[in-house]
Amino acid sequence: MKKILVIGACGQIGSELVLALRTRFGKSQVVAADVKPEAIPLLEDGPYVQLDALDKEKVREYIIDNQINEVYLLAALLSATAEKNPDFAWKLNMEALFTILDLAKEGHIQKIFWPSSIAVFGPTTPRDMTPQYTIMEPTTVYGISKQAGERWCEYYHNKFGVDVRSIRYPGLISYTSLPGGGTTDYAVDIFYNAKKSGKYTSFLSEETALPMMYMEDAIRATIELMEAPSENIHIRSSYNLAGISFTPAELAQAIQQEMPEFEMSYAPDFRQAIADSWPNSIDDKSATADWGWKANYDLQRMVKVMLDNVDISKLTD
Repeated sequence: MKKILVIGACGQIGSELVLALRTRFGKSQVVAADVKPEAIPLLEDGPYVQLDALDKEKVREYIIDNQINEVYLLAALLSATAEKNPDFAWKLNMEALFTILDLAKEGHIQKIFWPSSIAVFGPTTPRDMTPQYTIMEPTTVYGISKQAGERWCEYYHNKFGVDVRSIRYPGLISYTSLPGGGTTDYAVDIFYNAKKSGKYTSFLSEETALPMMYMEDAIRATIELMEAPSENIHIRSSYNLAGISFTPAELAQAIQQEMPEFEMSYAPDFRQAIADSWPNSIDDKSATADWGWKANYDLQRMVKVMLDNVDISKLTD
């Protein structure tokens, strides 16, 4: 049977991915791993191990001793957080990837998922319907590390036959976990503030369009990619993936359709420059052609689900 390890399982993507994988393959077959000493409550229904993604020997030992077949490597510092600690961000985002790629090269792992991001693009990239193959000149340490990671994933596949698969995630929106330090996190934070105070101040300008996706779509895309036959996977760097593109003003208007009293204001900060280097929308026809990708959520459906489900008791002052 398949034995899966999710490294970085307590994060925004990891927590929901673990639950989806356990539903599909069985709780005992999916091990959640994170640097935290104990599992978050969401993940207590299955096995958990404390693992530092930078502790190469411990990671190797655990994977080999427990005969792990598949690894989802999600541990990383996100865009805005990484800019505050670029040396550590580069170290975490790159060294953890090499540990897993080398284990696969040696035959200990059969399949790897490693997430990339729209952060690989830069100010010279075409911004509308950004193509799969295009100019990539990222301006953040997060984007630089993801671009480098894409190249190394493709190299390990071409040179050593490593079955590694990847998605360039857009901004991800979910009510299950709190924002994790990304530039697109305003689109999560806004819902908590809408329910708590009926108002929100965006750190991006009102006309900053960015590619976004509801988390349920992103998790489904990840599993569909990993389950697709190897011969269908023609891109071993990372696939473009599209969901919904909108501006803060458009998101505010969609919330006001559900909450007419909601108020939005704008105070752009350092994250504006990061957002200005990213695409407005994404062309993901390669993902559609190769493994049948199609998003299910539009803006209004996503807004309704978020407002119905965000729990403001999670917020701390």
